[in-house]
Formats: sequence, structure tokens, C-alpha cells
Amino acid sequence: MQYLPADERRAATVQAVIDLAGEQNPADITTTAIAERMGLTQGALFRHFPNKDAILEAVMSWISERLLALIDRAATEAASPLAALEAMFMAHLNFISRHPGVPRMLFGELQRPGKTLPKRMVQMLLKQYTERLRRLLAVGQAASEIAADLDVDAAAMLFIGTVQGLVMQSLLAGKVSEIRRDAPAAFAIYRRGISAGR
Repeated sequence: MQYLPADERRAATVQAVIDLAGEQNPADITTTAIAERMGLTQGALFRHFPNKDAILEAVMSWISERLLALIDRAATEAASPLAALEAMFMAHLNFISRHPGVPRMLFGELQRPGKTLPKRMVQMLLKQYTERLRRLLAVGQAASEIAADLDVDAAAMLFIGTVQGLVMQSLLAGKVSEIRRDAPAAFAIYRRGISAGR
């Protein structure tokens, strides 16, 4: 494989892990498989990462940074709070359809026993995501676009649960690409449930 600067090699490693996670159980991904996917020796891989956990930390960092930046941009470009919620919903599911290994990595880390750093990173991602939703829902209430009596915490949890449900169904069916087809109808139901005058 051609020479790449250290940052690019680390980014390529992250992409290799996400690609492999889209094809197999993330728990079964070995450093040997990562190195082979990249056309490297394990020794070359370990020049950039001290161990497998460091690779997983880099993967979780990449996912968190990309996903949060994506939903923030989608919300910022929307014309209203409800439109922002829909834009975030669709942006998240588009991200998953482009990177089907991502939900497998996230679900896999949450199921790992113990308090690993990658697991804490996933939990922090969920916390930051939920906070963004709560703030946006409150803005929607202030604008009389979202029901004033809405339980904001429950609505934020339902938003994430709806995304997760669509993701799980698409993974079970083995057709992650269909997630974009099913997303608008699912969001329409969610929207009706939180809108003012429902």
C-alpha cells in the first residue's frame, strides 16, 4: 500500500474498521483483519495505534464528530424547529445508509461488559445528541410549533428510539439502503405526535 502521512493512515484505519463492521460482527474484527483490509502488516498498523482499544476509540471519535456535525448542520439550515427535527432525522439515517457499519459498532460497544473508554464515548454521544433534541424541542414549544404540554424528555427519547428502530429493522432485513425509503413515513407519525394542535 502506498505511503500515507500518519493522520491519513489513522483515518484510513477508521474507515477500514467501519467497512468491516458493515460486513461482520464488530466483536469479531481483529487487528489482523484490519491490517489485511488496508494491505498492511500488523506491525505497520501498530505504528499508528498502540492496541485495538485505541483503534476503537478513534472509530468512536470519528462517528461522534461526524454525526453530531451532520445533525447540527442539518438543524441550522432548516427554516423552523419542526423542519430542523426532520432534517436531523433524515441526515442521521442518510449517514447510516452510507456507513452501515456505524450502528453495528455503536450497538456492539454498548453491549460490551465493563466500563471501557469506547463504551463511555458512545454513551457521551447519546447524551450530547439527546441534549440537542431537548433544546430544539423547547425552541419549538416557545415558537408554538410543538405542543406546549409535550414531555420533552420523552419526545427526545422517542426520536432516538425511532431512528434506532428503523436501523434495527434495516439491519435485520439486510437492506440498509431501504432505511431512507421508510424514514419519511416514520417521521410523519412522530411529527403528528409532537406538533401543536395535534
